[in-house]
Amino acid sequence: MKKLIEQLTEYLREGTLVSRSDAMVSGILGALANIFFYVVFKYGFHLPYENFWLRMVATLLCISLIFMHRLPESFSPYFPYFWHTFLIIILPFTFTVNLLMNNFHELWLYWEIFMVFVLMMFVPNWLLFMFDLLTGVLGAILFHNLSVPYVPLNPTFNIPLYSIVISFSIVAGSIFSFANRNTLKELERKKAEEKYRALEALAGSIAHEMRNPLSQVRQNLDEILLELPRSSTENDYASLPKKNIETIQKRAIQAQTAINRGLQVITVTLGNFRNTDVSKKELTCLSATTITRKAIEEYGYASEHERQKIYLSPGEDFIFLGEENNYILLFHNLLENALQILQQVPDGRLAITIQRGESVNRILIRDNGPGIPPNILPRIFEPFFTSGKKNGTGLGLAFCQRVMKSFNGQISCKSEVGIFTEFTLEFPVLDKATINKFERNLYAEYTPFLAGKNVLMAAIPEAYVPSIRQQLMPLKIGLDNAEDNNKALEMLAANHYDLVLSGISPLPAGTAKLGNIVKNKDRNIPVVGCSFSPLPPVDTINGVASVIIMPPALPELLNAMKSSLEMARETLKESLSGKTVLVADDLDFNRRVIKLMLNKLGITIFEASNGLEALNILKSQPCDLLVIDMRMPVLDGFETAQRIRAMPSPYRDIPILGLSGNLDNATLKLAKESGINDTLLKPVKLKPFLQKVTSMLKVNTPAA
Repeated sequence: MKKLIEQLTEYLREGTLVSRSDAMVSGILGALANIFFYVVFKYGFHLPYENFWLRMVATLLCISLIFMHRLPESFSPYFPYFWHTFLIIILPFTFTVNLLMNNFHELWLYWEIFMVFVLMMFVPNWLLFMFDLLTGVLGAILFHNLSVPYVPLNPTFNIPLYSIVISFSIVAGSIFSFANRNTLKELERKKAEEKYRALEALAGSIAHEMRNPLSQVRQNLDEILLELPRSSTENDYASLPKKNIETIQKRAIQAQTAINRGLQVITVTLGNFRNTDVSKKELTCLSATTITRKAIEEYGYASEHERQKIYLSPGEDFIFLGEENNYILLFHNLLENALQILQQVPDGRLAITIQRGESVNRILIRDNGPGIPPNILPRIFEPFFTSGKKNGTGLGLAFCQRVMKSFNGQISCKSEVGIFTEFTLEFPVLDKATINKFERNLYAEYTPFLAGKNVLMAAIPEAYVPSIRQQLMPLKIGLDNAEDNNKALEMLAANHYDLVLSGISPLPAGTAKLGNIVKNKDRNIPVVGCSFSPLPPVDTINGVASVIIMPPALPELLNAMKSSLEMARETLKESLSGKTVLVADDLDFNRRVIKLMLNKLGITIFEASNGLEALNILKSQPCDLLVIDMRMPVLDGFETAQRIRAMPSPYRDIPILGLSGNLDNATLKLAKESGINDTLLKPVKLKPFLQKVTSMLKVNTPAA
């Protein structure tokens, strides 16, 4: 019954066209008109029938409408019921009573036409209009039949001719109503746009101002944790009791989590104001499993408990045309909404499923939260509409919808109150030629680096071995298989391998042990963990270079193998030693962070506080890479890159890595046009930063 009432309320709300000012004006005019016409018709024109009490009821209803806006907000859901009751009594009931009780007097015939016209303007929904009109007219007929003395009816007017006029009034009223409705919508749209621009400026200003101090606090916490002893020997705690050290470590980790969450909120907030218009030329092939996994990993979780609420079922991977940054922001919006709602659910769970279909591919995001009421569900993608989420802007889902449209896809939602909410991302299936071209380009990119490498699979279930062999076959990789870690250690001792793919199921202990044994024997063989758990894999397992989820998506598998080989410390030192990097940033702290990341790899580093200083350094000092903040005073990164590319000089072709706190579409486009080779979001993280640097310096791992 409650559900039915909610649906009826929503239908009435959608079919009600009235603003607060319209309601107040209607109340004032109605109250004055009832008093005025009672006096005029009764004592001026001496009409046969005028009812004082009927006029008083109508007048009181009009007066109550004037003060309706003073009622508490809790009354708002019931306003549509009051409004339609008001219209029925004031218009069709009152006017038709006077028409009948005055035996179709000519004056009231005219007023009846006026009543129909006004009612149609206030009630644009045809079904509701007919309900209100018929309810009022039937009520008036009943009133007439029960009146004492009974007034016999003797119509003398041309009923067919009058019917034509009434019909025309209904049509004309509907046209005016439609025009009025469009005008209101246009005004609401303009108001929403103004609000959006104001919020965009405010949010952008706050977010940019907060990102730098939060990043600095996070970096300082990282350095504190690095300086604290990690073992539990007494010598490590010479200056402080062990308990105090553990407390400091715990609080520092908690602070890191909170700051990461704050930075995540800033990123999502800025992302929701992005211009999501993406041309077809900017769309690239993305792996659904790889990009979704990346979005899950990069999200700023409030706690490990929150992270463990997520369950990923990769299913069969598919390729879609999209843009990486916008997709990640879209997914982060959905994660943020779901995880906030699941705070009130003790066993909250967010299941993410990837489905490959014949005509359409889907990614399903389903939670077991309280659900969305049916009266709210149709409105959730409207800008500035919020429900069930405190302090929301109402922009996230509207942003998601715009992103999916730019991908030629769509987003939808279904929900049952108290059971679940499920968002579905639908992508058109790509033709085989596009997918084959994507895979050919992928193999062409990784073959020069991975060809000839020897790889050992350890404790990988037999069900996955054939698919991994098939994926790696075009690379001409030597591939052996060990059924467990003990056998893997024997094979590692007897043969040469460049990389190990090790299964992690159900616990990572075995893989970590394998990785640590290999490292302790100075073999320097990176281990890639292969997770079979529906929970998001953790990339911080000791001894493991990176973690992928099974079954592996081809881009994720190849990238994990290449980056793990590149990121091996000895390989990095050998590859990057002797290189020269110029770091240009107006903040000393940001330059220090980058120096800390690179100073142990034998890299020579030069510093500049703006683009002009960077240009002067390049004139006198050859450099292999320029890392530059894209937004700086004096001369920013964009203009610096333009000048470097424009002038004939020895450093004209230097690789440029641009850093920015907000990589929106406009920034990325400007970076590309100015000659910046690649970009990275600030604050920079060690692993992706070193991967970018290694790649841009165009160094490959020497064959073993």
